[in-house]
Amino acid sequence: MSTSAASRVTSAPPAPVIFDLDGTLVDSEPNYYEAGRRLLAGYGVPDFSWEHHARFIGIGTRETLEILSREFGIDAPLEELLAGKNRTYLELARAHTEVFPEMRAFVERLAAAGHPMAVASGSSRAAIEAVLSGTGLDALLTTVVSAEEVAHGKPEPDVFLEAAHRLGVEPVRCVVLEDAAPGALAAHRAGMRCIAVPYVTATADDPAFASAGLLFKGGQGEFTARAAYDWLGQPAGSSP
Repeated sequence: MSTSAASRVTSAPPAPVIFDLDGTLVDSEPNYYEAGRRLLAGYGVPDFSWEHHARFIGIGTRETLEILSREFGIDAPLEELLAGKNRTYLELARAHTEVFPEMRAFVERLAAAGHPMAVASGSSRAAIEAVLSGTGLDALLTTVVSAEEVAHGKPEPDVFLEAAHRLGVEPVRCVVLEDAAPGALAAHRAGMRCIAVPYVTATADDPAFASAGLLFKGGQGEFTARAAYDWLGQPAGSSP
């Protein structure tokens, strides 16, 4: 790279970065699965499996429960189901939630370099805040958007657009970190670049990930803070 090209890159303002939470920053899916399993068992569904749960990774809790209540014929108000699952999830999340080590390193590197950051998640605000507080990430990630606060959850772009609005930046400048196809599609619809780190690596060939500027097909086992940060510094449109 020439000196003039390098100066153009380094003089650009730090790119705003928006993180999905569950499955991207933290491995919360085991807690969501267990909360869902306990909830459904209480309504007469004794055999809710991980395979059932995996279909909804990347989809908001409300949308998930709407579908499950129809599939299993649960005759209970959606708000009751939502409150029950959130209550159980919060208990589990406060007890233990694991942060992916390279993601923590990435957040710390971004913070040190002055990148604006936000979390945009399909989880409830209470769940997001519990996880961030319990893991210590709340000190660095202070801007939070829950799908409860916007009209539509992922794969619609609402949460990412609202995160950009709260950061006071143009959506086109933002980079999204996502683990699920609906989130990658939402980032694309928001006009944002995307770093995709599939939580379920078998989904890496999903067409929704094709729009990602950087795809770690091997998921968290392949992701490194250094590789992501190096790509982040490239001009939009450059090859990874």
